[in-house]
Amino acid sequence: MAFETQRRRAQASSGCRRSTVRRTAIGTACSLALVLTALRFMSASAEPANETTSEVVNMPSTTRANDFYVGNRAPLLPSPLIKLPAGSVRPEGWLRHQLDLMAQGFSGRLIDISQWCRFEGSAWADAKGNGEFGWEELPYWLKGFTSLAYALHDERLIAEAQRWLEPIIASQDADGYFGPRVNREAPDLWPNMIALYALRTHYEATADERVISLMTKYFRWQAALPIERFLPGSWQQWRGGDNLDSIYWLYNRTGESWLLDLARVNHERTADWTGGIPTWHGVNVCQGFREPGEYYQQSGDRRYLQATQRNYDTIMREYGQVPGGMFGADENCRPGYTGPRQAAETCSMAELMHSSEMLARITGDPLWADRCEEVAFNSLPASQTPDYKGLHYLTAPNMVQLDRENKSPGLQNAGCMLAYDPTSYRCCQHNIAFAWPYFAEHLWMATPSNGLAAVLYAPSEVTAKAGPGAEVRIAETTDYPFGETVEFRLATNRPAQFPLLLRVPGWCERPRVEINGEPLEVLAHPSCWIAIERTWRDGDVLRLTLPMTVRVRVWEQNNNAVSVSRGPLTYSLRIGERWARYGDSDEWPAYEVFPTTPWNYGLIVDMQNPARSFEVIEKPGPLPGQPFDVEAAPVQLSAKARRIPEWRMDGGLVGELQMSPAKTSEAVESVTLVPMGCGRLRIAAFPTVSDGPDAHEWVAAPEPPLASHCWPNDTVRALNDGIVPKRSSDQSIPRMTWWDHKGTTEWVAYRFDAPRELSWSEVYWFDDTGVGECRVPARWRLLWKNGEAWEAVNNASDYGVQLDEFNRVTFEPVVTTDVKLEVELQPGFSGGIQEWRLGRS
Repeated sequence: MAFETQRRRAQASSGCRRSTVRRTAIGTACSLALVLTALRFMSASAEPANETTSEVVNMPSTTRANDFYVGNRAPLLPSPLIKLPAGSVRPEGWLRHQLDLMAQGFSGRLIDISQWCRFEGSAWADAKGNGEFGWEELPYWLKGFTSLAYALHDERLIAEAQRWLEPIIASQDADGYFGPRVNREAPDLWPNMIALYALRTHYEATADERVISLMTKYFRWQAALPIERFLPGSWQQWRGGDNLDSIYWLYNRTGESWLLDLARVNHERTADWTGGIPTWHGVNVCQGFREPGEYYQQSGDRRYLQATQRNYDTIMREYGQVPGGMFGADENCRPGYTGPRQAAETCSMAELMHSSEMLARITGDPLWADRCEEVAFNSLPASQTPDYKGLHYLTAPNMVQLDRENKSPGLQNAGCMLAYDPTSYRCCQHNIAFAWPYFAEHLWMATPSNGLAAVLYAPSEVTAKAGPGAEVRIAETTDYPFGETVEFRLATNRPAQFPLLLRVPGWCERPRVEINGEPLEVLAHPSCWIAIERTWRDGDVLRLTLPMTVRVRVWEQNNNAVSVSRGPLTYSLRIGERWARYGDSDEWPAYEVFPTTPWNYGLIVDMQNPARSFEVIEKPGPLPGQPFDVEAAPVQLSAKARRIPEWRMDGGLVGELQMSPAKTSEAVESVTLVPMGCGRLRIAAFPTVSDGPDAHEWVAAPEPPLASHCWPNDTVRALNDGIVPKRSSDQSIPRMTWWDHKGTTEWVAYRFDAPRELSWSEVYWFDDTGVGECRVPARWRLLWKNGEAWEAVNNASDYGVQLDEFNRVTFEPVVTTDVKLEVELQPGFSGGIQEWRLGRS
C-alpha cells in the first residue's frame, strides 16, 4: 500500500482539544457540554501506566494535519476526516458477503449480460475513443466495479477493471481530452466525471502516476474551454459537483493553483444549488444538493454549507416524510405524490449514500454518517434480490406487490418498474455497483493529528498508519446494525499514541466504552464523537456498546402514520412472498413477487410509552451471511394490530394512507415486524387503529377499470384519470391501448361499489396514424350488467369514431354496477382510449 504524504497545516478550527471544554458549530443535535475524563490503565505485562484521555466532540479537531494521508491542502479548509486509500479497509462478515454476492451476481458479471459493457465495439474500450457505446453506462459500472475489486482484493476483478482502464488512459489526446469522441463536440463532460472516479480508485490502490498525468492534462483542457462550452448542458450542470470533487482531489495531490481557478468556474457554471433546488429529478437531487457544501471548502463561507443542509431539509420536508432515509422521486419529485408508496430509484440510493459519505468527510458531522447508514440498511437491500442477480428500478417504504404491470400514473414512468430483472433497468443496473463498495471504503477514515475514526459500523479490518507512523491494524467484529456491540482489536508493530474516534449515532442515548475490559467513563450523547487518545499497544481491545431501544416516529405530514425503529434499523410488516419467475434465462432469471399473507394492518401503539407495544425477538446463533432476507431476519419485533378491510390495492400499488387512527372493529392479531431491508414486500409506514370515537373512517379506493388486454407500457387507469388529451395522437399523457392485439374484439369495463344510473357515455379514441399502428375502431357498442347477464343498451344514438374529440352516445337510462365498452378493431390495426366518461342526463 502506497501511503501519500501531505505537508502540515495549522488553521484554527473548533473541535477536539485536550484541555479545553468547547462546543462546535457542526452537529446541531449535540447540546451537552464536552466532557474530559482521564483514566489510567496498567498493562498485563506491568508496563508503566498508560494515560488514556477521552473527549466528547462534535467534530474532529483540524488544528494539526495528517502526515500520511491526503486531506485538503491550503487554502482549502482543513479536512476533519480524510478518506483512506482504496483497499485500506477489508470488509468482513455480512458486509463481505454482500460484496462477494455482488462479484458473483450481475454487478460482477455485467460484461456478460449488458450490451453497454461489451468490450468489443465499446467507445470506452478503444484507445482512440471510437465505438458504439460511449455514454454513462460503462463508467457507471466501472466506478463501482473498480472499487469492488480492490475492496475484495480479488485478482480476477482487478484484472477486468484494468482491462477497461488501460484503453481509457490511452485514449487521451494531445490537448488533454480523453474518452469517447462522441462526447467531445458539445462537449458532454458528464460521462468523464464518472470515469474519473474509477481512475481515482485505481490510483489510490496502485499509485499509478499516469492517473495524475491524465487528470492534470484533462483539467488543463477543461480550463481552456470557452466559458459557454464548459458544462454547457443541463444534465452536466446539475451534476457539476462530481467534476468539482475530482478537481479538489487532484489539487490536494499536486497543489497547482490554477486548479482552484477551474474549481471556481466549475461552481459558477454548475446549476444554482446554492440558491435553491434547480431540478427535482431524483438522481440529480441526490448528487447535486451537496455541491455548495463542496465549494464551502474553497470559499470558507459557511452559508454554502448551510445551503447544502437547506437543500436536504427541503427535499425531506416535501417528499421524504417516510421511513428508510429516501424520498419519493419515481423519476421526479411530483407535487401530491408524497406518501410511502412513492418510490426512489436504485440509482438515487447509491448517490445519496455517496453524498452523505462526502459530506461526513467535508464537515466531520456524524449526522451525515447516520443518513448514509439509514439508506444502506433500510432502503438499499430491498432494491435487489438477496442473491444480487436482479434489481428493480424503484423501491418504496410501502410496497406489497412487485409485478411487471404498468403503475402509471401512480408511478411516473410507464411499463415495468417493480419486478426484479438483471438487465431491464438501464441506468440502475450499472450505477448500483458502487453503493456497497463505497460504503465499505468509508467505514474508516483518517483524522488530523494522525488518528483514525470509525465512521460507519460494520465488520471489517482496516490497515493504516497512525501516530508517529506505526502500522496499525484494527479488526472490527460486530453484528451491527442488528447487534449493539462493536469490538475493536488492535494490532501494531510498535506502541503508538494517536486519537481513535468513535461515532455515536443520533439515535443512541447512552453509549458505553471499555478498554481491555475496564470501563471508560464517558458522558457521551447522540450525534457526537468519542475521541480516545492513548498509547495503543498490540492486543488492545476496545469495546463500544450502542444500546438499542424501540422508537416510534409519527409522520404528521402523512396522515399521522407511524414507523417503528430499533437502533439504525426501521421495521416493516413481515409479508409472505411468492416469487414467480419470468423470462427464459436460467442463469439470470427475472422475478415478480406476490403477497401470500394479509398486509392491510394498522398497529396498536401506546403512544405514551411506545416501546411497551413491541417485543424484541433475537434469533439465536451466528448472524447469517445474508441477513437482509425475510427468512433470515436476525431480529424481529412482535406487535399487536388489526386489519383495515377498506385498505386495498389501488392502481396496482398499495392504497394510499388515510388519517390515523383508522377505525376498525376487526379482531386484534399478533403480527411480526422484520427489518425493512429484509422484506422485499413491506409496510414500513403504518396507520394506527382504534375502535374509539377518535377513529377515522377509512374510505375504500375505487376499483380500477378492467380490460380484456392492456399493453404493459400503458394503463387502464388512464381511462378515468381526468386528463383530457390535446388530440387523439397525444402521447404526452397516459393512455390505454390494446396493443399489440390487431383486428380483434376487445373491451374495457367499469365496476362500481354501488348501483348507478347512466344515460350517456363519451369516448376519446387514441389514434397514432403516421407513427404507429393504433386506429379508431371499426365499430363499438355499450353493454350493461342486468343481474348476471350482459345486455346492450337500448335506443343508443350513433357510436362515433371521430378523431380529436369526445364521441358521445346517449341511450335509455339503466341502473347497474357494471358497464362495458366493446370494440371491434380494424383489420391489421390495434386501438386505444385516451379517456372514457359516463353519466346521466
